[in-house]
Amino acid sequence: MMTLTATLRRQTVDSFRGFYLLCKPRVTALIVFTAAIGALLARPGLPPLSVLLPALAGIALVSGSAAAFNCLIERRIDIVMARTCLRPLPSGQVSVHQALGFASVLGALGLLILYALVNPLTMWLTLLAFVGYAVIYTGFLKAATPMNIVIGGVAGAMPPILGWAAVTGHMAREPLILFAIIFTWTPPHFWALALYRRDEYAAAGVPMLPVTHGERFTRLHILLYTLILIATSLVPYALGMSGLLYLAAALVLGAGFLHFAVQLYRRYSDALAHRTFVYSIVYLSALFAALLLDHYLL
Repeated sequence: MMTLTATLRRQTVDSFRGFYLLCKPRVTALIVFTAAIGALLARPGLPPLSVLLPALAGIALVSGSAAAFNCLIERRIDIVMARTCLRPLPSGQVSVHQALGFASVLGALGLLILYALVNPLTMWLTLLAFVGYAVIYTGFLKAATPMNIVIGGVAGAMPPILGWAAVTGHMAREPLILFAIIFTWTPPHFWALALYRRDEYAAAGVPMLPVTHGERFTRLHILLYTLILIATSLVPYALGMSGLLYLAAALVLGAGFLHFAVQLYRRYSDALAHRTFVYSIVYLSALFAALLLDHYLL
């Protein structure tokens, strides 16, 4: 009896873990973080928790749903890639029908929360981001063009706009600047990953830039996009959206990213590409954190 109970408990835990991993929690956490920055920058003081919390909860649920649909659509690709072969669907932790039902309920619940407890604009913008990622990027662009991540980056850059719209109920110039930063950050971030995973992408038939145009071409584009990113990251200061604290952080963090991009272009290695990918995540998180600190401390 104890053995049966322990087995059932373990199966339940494994099942919950499978559904949790379907949501790509680290990606979702970064999305919620950047959405929160957009919300916190939308007004001089702190936004009311009665708006902020349901907004972030709704965005998190829809983001998790989009990630689950991404896993569902790409399950056959995930099987042949070492990075993704242990995801819940390829590993059999979650069935296709379970994933479809889970993703549908999660997305519907998130949109309902945004519509009922936040505002319709945020709900529609979040739905637009969902369609952009789960349908347009995953369903069409990823397999169609090596510029998939550039075009698909529109959906991934939406969270600050969602957070801003949740608090204000309208659009403005400031969240579009944050959108531009994430949009220009996305290509060097993902191309660094694609470089050291290029053989896996080739085996899966995914036309990522290193597969279709080679390493050197990709490394050059990482360097060029990094320069564009650094220039874009200075716009908040140039337009009076931030102060010297953010400017200093943007320059230091940008110098770090540029160092990685230059070294990657000059003397490539998979290990360096991996470190560049990891640094890119640190870069975006720290840059937005600096923007928030500048907003509230200065």
